[in-house]
Amino acid sequence: MARIPDAFIDDLLARTDIVEVVGSRVPLKRQGKEYAARCPFHDERSASFTVSPTKQFYHCFGCGAHGTAISFLMNYDRLEFLDAVDELAKRAGMDVPRSENPRSAQQQDDSRELYSALDAAARFFQKNLEGSDKARAYLDGRGVDEQNRARFQIGYAPDGYSGLRDALGKDERRMKLLDRAGLFSKNDRGHVYDKFRDRVMFPIFDRRGRVIAFGGRVFEKDDGPKYLNSPETALFHKGRELYGLWQVRQANQKIERLIVVEGYMDVVSLFQFGVTQAVATLGTATTPDHAELLFRNAPDVFFCFDGDAAGRRAGWKALESVLPRMKDGRQAFFLFLPDGEDPDTIVRKEGAEAFNERLKQATPLSQFFFDELTREINMGTLDGRARLAERARPMLAQIPDGAFGDLMKQQLAQLTGLGAATQNTRTAMPQRPPARSIQPVAKRSLVRGAIAVLLQQPSLALTLGGKHHFQGLRLPGVELLLELLALVEQRPDISTGALLEHFDRREEQASLHTLAAQTLPGSEAIWTQELHDAVAQLEKQLLQQRLEELLAKQRQQGLDDTDKYELRELLKARASLGR
Repeated sequence: MARIPDAFIDDLLARTDIVEVVGSRVPLKRQGKEYAARCPFHDERSASFTVSPTKQFYHCFGCGAHGTAISFLMNYDRLEFLDAVDELAKRAGMDVPRSENPRSAQQQDDSRELYSALDAAARFFQKNLEGSDKARAYLDGRGVDEQNRARFQIGYAPDGYSGLRDALGKDERRMKLLDRAGLFSKNDRGHVYDKFRDRVMFPIFDRRGRVIAFGGRVFEKDDGPKYLNSPETALFHKGRELYGLWQVRQANQKIERLIVVEGYMDVVSLFQFGVTQAVATLGTATTPDHAELLFRNAPDVFFCFDGDAAGRRAGWKALESVLPRMKDGRQAFFLFLPDGEDPDTIVRKEGAEAFNERLKQATPLSQFFFDELTREINMGTLDGRARLAERARPMLAQIPDGAFGDLMKQQLAQLTGLGAATQNTRTAMPQRPPARSIQPVAKRSLVRGAIAVLLQQPSLALTLGGKHHFQGLRLPGVELLLELLALVEQRPDISTGALLEHFDRREEQASLHTLAAQTLPGSEAIWTQELHDAVAQLEKQLLQQRLEELLAKQRQQGLDDTDKYELRELLKARASLGR
């Protein structure tokens, strides 16, 4: 994938009015220099969501959602990064510079040809459905009406070995293209034939609504595998895609939940009955990429599986994938259906209302986690409780910091009785703060104050003229401050929003957004003076730090001539600074 230059992103954000972007989707009300609204990312009664036209970013003081116009489109419109950039670039009349070399351009041309071939195949299958009494009767029997056939672009692959090949593979170039799209198979003798034959066809769409693969279902269970999926191709990676997600996005302005099922017909049947939040994994267990994609689109995720041993194993695999992504505000539930039932059969038998009632009774992740771990453990013995702690702790350590992780650890402590002793041990041991984190910095510290000023108005870094010499100072947040200064010096026109975009997915991001959302008292002249004073003080502290190192070395082992010269110069410098 071609990389978009940082300079283009900076320019794009500078030309984008974030108030206009957000305001076209969320009703904003002016409050002083900023705009406010009820947060579109969580339910609230009062307006804690603010948009700053000067800083070009948004921040919610309730749920912590924050970002630039790009991340707003990603979260609100559920776009991928490149799609969000495309959307803003069109508004600004800019061309996105994706290709910087001929190879990248060739890859884009190849992708366009693959999309075109897959779209042609989808239309071929749809046309064949119209002429197949057998396929139409099958869908009629499953209760799939014309509206949902069109919604999912369901088709039919005719019986025989060359229907698609004869229709679309009219020359060698097209044959190769269809083969690369995963639509052909080859036998031991090298004979090429249609991969999908006599199957109901379900196109798989990417997050932009383009066909990237297919799933084919047999009519009778004894005709080989029930489902046959496209192989992995340049466009299709089954561990990263969810069947039905495109349709969910089209059917719901705001997605409150996603229901993960196993089969294509499960998704289609749920839609048929008005449950329009269903998606399916593509013949594979829930992967970490699936989990990230699910939570990017909805705060609540329900995993709906068969109630047998295989279903519970699938549930546990899903739990392992979502656990490291259980940030506060996210929820996961597990619904195991009665033996012999799947979402398709049960919604047709009981209806949507009964299915929704089942979802309300689904098992929360926390309960499923401890139920499964204690299933074969005797919790009445010390050995059993020790075994639970041994199994649970590494998994709980994957949960992001927050209330959910803390409560899960408290529950483990209650079950094992290990909480008090462990907690006492931990509180007795001082924790060293991460070198780059700004969280431990005192509220009025020099470093935190300098960072706050830069986030209010990044261009103030340029008033230093590149003259700041405190590299190597051992204070929390110093490396982060230096990185911020360097970024502004390299990209002089960078806005607050673009500056924060640079730290996307890094541990410092949340703290930086919190500081950026604050309103500092004073004027630009006062902020400039504060920044210069902070840098001067940090340089003095670095001088003092080096002096103390040399004096300690002098006491312990003595100084060589070079050390003595440096010590004399440092003492002179300190004297000239008034110490």
